[in-house]
Amino acid sequence: MREKLEFLVCVWFLLCGFCFGRFVVEKNSLKLTSPESLKGVYECAIGNFGVPQYGGTLVGTVVYPKANQKACKGFDEVDISFKSRPGGLPTFVLADRGDCYFTLKAWNAQNGGAAAILVADDKAEPLITMDTPEEENANADYLQNITIPSALISKSLGDSIKKAISNGEMVNVNLDWTEALPHPDERVEYEFWTNSNDECGPKCDSQIEFVKNFKGAAQILEQKGYTQFTPHYITWYCPEAFVLSKQCKSQCINHGRYCAPDPEQDFSKGYDGKDVVVQNLRQACFYKVANESKRPWLWWDYVTDFSIRCPMKEKKYTKECADQVIQSIGVDLKKIDKCIGDTEADVENEVLKAEQDVQIGKGSRGDVTILPTLVINNRQYRGKLDKGAILKAICAGFEETTEPAICLSEDVETNECLENNGGCWQDRAANLTACKDTFRGRVCECPVVQGVKFVGDGYTHCGAPGSLRCEINSGGCWKETQDGTTFSACAEDRLQGCKCPPGFKGDGVNSCEDVDECKDKVACQCPGCKCKNTWGSYDCSCSGGLLYMREHDTCISNAARAEYSWSFVWIIILGLATAGVAGYAIYKYRIRRYMDSEIRAIMAQYMPLDSQADIPVHHPPRGDI
Repeated sequence: MREKLEFLVCVWFLLCGFCFGRFVVEKNSLKLTSPESLKGVYECAIGNFGVPQYGGTLVGTVVYPKANQKACKGFDEVDISFKSRPGGLPTFVLADRGDCYFTLKAWNAQNGGAAAILVADDKAEPLITMDTPEEENANADYLQNITIPSALISKSLGDSIKKAISNGEMVNVNLDWTEALPHPDERVEYEFWTNSNDECGPKCDSQIEFVKNFKGAAQILEQKGYTQFTPHYITWYCPEAFVLSKQCKSQCINHGRYCAPDPEQDFSKGYDGKDVVVQNLRQACFYKVANESKRPWLWWDYVTDFSIRCPMKEKKYTKECADQVIQSIGVDLKKIDKCIGDTEADVENEVLKAEQDVQIGKGSRGDVTILPTLVINNRQYRGKLDKGAILKAICAGFEETTEPAICLSEDVETNECLENNGGCWQDRAANLTACKDTFRGRVCECPVVQGVKFVGDGYTHCGAPGSLRCEINSGGCWKETQDGTTFSACAEDRLQGCKCPPGFKGDGVNSCEDVDECKDKVACQCPGCKCKNTWGSYDCSCSGGLLYMREHDTCISNAARAEYSWSFVWIIILGLATAGVAGYAIYKYRIRRYMDSEIRAIMAQYMPLDSQADIPVHHPPRGDI
C-alpha cells in the first residue's frame, strides 16, 4: 500500500510540477467594427494550436451556425459551408465551448472553410489558454494540420455577438496580433523550452520535427547577430519524504533534486526519467560550452543529430552515442562532462539549478508549464510548432524597418510596396520611393540618397534639404540637356520649389519650354539688328559691320568701340599715374620727417637747442693726484 502511495505521489509531483505557479494567458486584440452597438476593442486568448498571425491582422465576418453550434462534428454533415465567395470577407466561425476538445472544434471549422474560429466561453470567468489534448487523445492525426488561428472570447461578448446575428446584423471583426509580441529593437531574444525525450507521443514528434526544419533559419539568424537564442529544460523535484523511494530514485538525479517523468510512464521497462534528465543536462551543457566558444548555433546540429542517431526506440539513448555526436561536431567533450558533474552526488548542479530558477516566470512571461514552449522577447508563443509559424512570430519581434531579409521573403509576408507604391511618395524618374516594406506592413519614410536624408511627410513630398537638393535628381525639378548644354529649374539659392531658368517658361516641375525672344520681341529689337532664336537663349547680330551690345540691346560701330576702349585705357593709365605720384609724395614727406627727428635727437646729446631749457651738467667726482 505504501509503495502504491509513493508511486501516485511521485507521478503527481512529476507531472504537475509547478502547476501552482503563475501561468500567463497570452492574449491578442479583437476589434468589432460593426454593428454600431458592439463597436470597440476586446481581449481574447490565443489558442495554443493553429497558426496565429503574429505581427499581422485578419479581418472577417462572424457566422454563428444554426446547427452544430459547438462544432463537435464536421459541418458537411449538417450541410453548412463557410467558404467565402470571390470578393467577400473571410468567415470567422463562432462556436460554443463544451462537449469536445478545442482542437476538434478548430479542425471542423477549418474543414468547413472558415478562416478563424472564435470559441465563446460557457461561463463567466477569466480567459484561459486553449491547449491541445493530453496523453491518449493527443494521438489524433489532425492536431498538426490545424492552420487557422483560434481565440477564446468571454461569455458576455459571445452572447452579445449571437444576439446581434440573430437580429440580422452583420458582425465584422478585426483580429489583431500586431502587439501580441513586444518589438523594441533590432534583435530578437527567444527561448525554446524542450526536452530530449522522444517517446512522449505527437508532442515529442512535433518538437523534433520542428528542430530539424527550423535549424537552418535559426543558425542564419544567430550567426548574423539578428537573434539571441537560449534552450531551456524543465525539471521537477521529488518531495523530501519520498527521496529514497524506488520511484524517485528512478526518475531523479542528485538526490531527488532534478526529476523527469518516466518516458513510457511504466517504471518496469525501457528508460527511466533520470535518463531523460541526464540527456537534458548534456544538451544544456553542450549549449553552455558552445556558447562560451562563440558558436551557440551548434546546439541545433547536436540536438538534430542526436535525435537521428540516438533514438530511444533503437536503444541508443546513451552517453556513448551522445559522445560520438559531440565529437563529430567538434565541441570539447571534457568540458561538457565537467559541466554535467556527478549526477549521483547529493549536491546541486549549477546548470539545472539555474534552469529551475528561470522556469519561474518574471514580468509578463509567466511560469513555463507547457512543453514544448517558445518564449519570444519574454512573451510566451501560442500556436502550432511549425517552421513558418515560428519564423513569422520571431519576425514580429523586430522593430519596424530592422527586420532581416528572411523576414521579408514572399513565404513570410506580403510586400505592400508592390501595389500602388503603398500609397507613399515616389519619384519614378529617379527610381526613388518613401515606401519601406516591413514585416508588420509598409511605412512611408523619406529615403536616404547618396548619404543625404530626404525630408518630408513621406506620403506627398520628400526632398533633399538646402543646397544639396539640386545635386540629387535636380531636386525633383525639370532638367534637360541638348547639344551638350544643360538647364535645370532647380536653383541652389532656393530652399524649395522649382522655377524655370531665364529663357524658359513653364511650371518648373514637369516642363520648361524655350521662350522665343525673337518672336515675342523681348530682345534684339534695335534698328539694324537681326535676331535668331536658340534653345534657352538667342543670337543677335548687327548689319553694316556694327557690334551688338546685349546689355544695352543696341548696335555700335567698331570705331566707336575702339575709341571707347582707348579712352577707358587712358583713364586707367592716368588714374594709376596719379596714384603713383601721390604715393611718392607721401613717401618723401614721411622720410623727411623721420630724418629730421633723428638729427634733432642726436644734436640734443651735445648742445642745447633754442627750444630746450638749460640743462644742468653733473661732473663726476675727481680723485686727488
